[in-house]
Amino acid sequence: MSIKVGDTAPDFSLPSQDGSTVSLKDFRGKKAVVLYFYPKDDTPGCTAESCAFRDQYEVFKAAGAEVIGVSGDSSESHQKFAAKYNLPFTLLSDKGDNVRKQYGATTAFGFIPGRVTYVIDQNGIVKSVFDSMFNFKGHVEETLKMLQQLAAR
Repeated sequence: MSIKVGDTAPDFSLPSQDGSTVSLKDFRGKKAVVLYFYPKDDTPGCTAESCAFRDQYEVFKAAGAEVIGVSGDSSESHQKFAAKYNLPFTLLSDKGDNVRKQYGATTAFGFIPGRVTYVIDQNGIVKSVFDSMFNFKGHVEETLKMLQQLAAR
C-alpha cells in the first residue's frame, strides 16, 4: 500500500536520536510535518539530502513545518550522523522498516530502501509526495514549494 496525496497519514511512534519517542499525532493541530524517508546515515546521497534539509531548516520552521527524517538505522547511528553534520531536526529509527512499509516508501531497485518525502498538513492529511532516489535537493525544493502553497491558502 502506498500513501497518496489526500490520504490521512498513518500515525506512528518511533525512537529519536536522543532516545525520546516521537509520534506523528504530537504535531496534529499544531504544525505541518515534512517526513522524509532515506536509505542510510552517513552515505553520500543521504548526507547531501539531510544537509539540504539542514540548510533550509529555518525556512521550513518559518513555513510552520517540522522536518523529521526516518531510516532503519539505530538511534545511536542517528545521534552520530546528526552531530557530525549539525542536523537541527529529529531523526527517527524505524528498525524493521515497519513505518516505511506503512507509507509505501519501500525500495528502489528492489533492495535499497527508498527515498520519499511527504508533506503532512496540521490535520494529518498528505499534501505532497516526492519520490526520487537521486534528486536529493529536489526533495527540499519541492517540499518548500508545497509548504508555501499551503501557507498562501
